[in-house]
Amino acid sequence: MTATTIDHQTPDGQTIHTAIAGTGAPLLCLHGHPGTGACFDPVMEPLRDRYRIVAPDLRGYGQSPTKSPFEMEAHIGDLISLLDRLELDTCTIVGWSLGGIIAMELAIRYPDRVNALALIATAARPRSDHPAISPIALGMTAIAGLTSAIVPAAGFLPAIAQRSLLRYLISQHTPTSYKNIGQYGVAAFQQTTTFAHQALNAAIRQRYDREADLGAIACPSLVVAAADDRHICATASRRTAERLPNCEWIYYENAAHLFPWEMPDRLRADLTSWLDRHGL
Repeated sequence: MTATTIDHQTPDGQTIHTAIAGTGAPLLCLHGHPGTGACFDPVMEPLRDRYRIVAPDLRGYGQSPTKSPFEMEAHIGDLISLLDRLELDTCTIVGWSLGGIIAMELAIRYPDRVNALALIATAARPRSDHPAISPIALGMTAIAGLTSAIVPAAGFLPAIAQRSLLRYLISQHTPTSYKNIGQYGVAAFQQTTTFAHQALNAAIRQRYDREADLGAIACPSLVVAAADDRHICATASRRTAERLPNCEWIYYENAAHLFPWEMPDRLRADLTSWLDRHGL
C-alpha cells in the first residue's frame, strides 16, 4: 500500500513532514536521533493492511528541517498539532530511543490522547555506557555506512563495521542489518540538522529523568530492550518497565540499539502480539 505524505504546518510555522499509510487503528511512530519516519519501514511496512501508520519526521530531522534553535519541548506541541490536523483523538504510540522519550512525555501530559505505548530501546531515565569515540572509528563509520548503502552483502563489510561505531549499534552483522543501515541510517544522519543535535545535547546535559512520573501512565505499555545496547542500556529500560503500572517487558539477546533493523520480523511479531492481546 503506497504511503501518502503531508507537510503539516505547526502554529509557529514549522513544517512537519509526515508519511501516512494503511487503514485501521492509528499507530504514531516516533523515530530516534538521528532518524526519520522512514526508519520504521522495516518493521511497520507489512502492518499497513491492519493499521494506519503515521510516521512524521520530527522537527529538525529528515524532511522537517528548521533554521532556528529549539528545545525538546517543541516536539510535544508539534505532535499534538499534527494529531489535531489528522483528527486523531487517540492513538497508540510506538517510540524508538528519543522517540520513546517523546512518547512517554505525551502520555504523561496528554493521557487522553494516548491509548497505548510501545517503547523501543528507550528509558524514562536514559543512561549510556558508550565508550569514547576515536577519530579513526568515526572515519570507519562513514566508510561502513556508505558501503552498506551500496553493497550491504559485501563480505569485507563486517571487518570494517567492527572498527566503526556500528560495533556498538548492532550485534548481528548480517546483510539485513547493513541493508537497513545503508537504506535508512545514512540518509537520516545526513538530514539531521545542527539544531536537532543541539536540542538533544542540551537535554542530555540536563540529565533527563521522568521515572518518578511513570505511575501516571495508566494505558497498556510495552518496553523492548536489547542486551548489547550501549546507547540506552537495557538496565535503564528495565527500570522504566518496572515503574509503568500496566507494562510488558521483552528482552532480546544478541542485539543492540538498532535491533529494529537487526531483527525487524521478530520485533514486528512481538509488537503485533502485544497489540492483539490488548485489542488494539
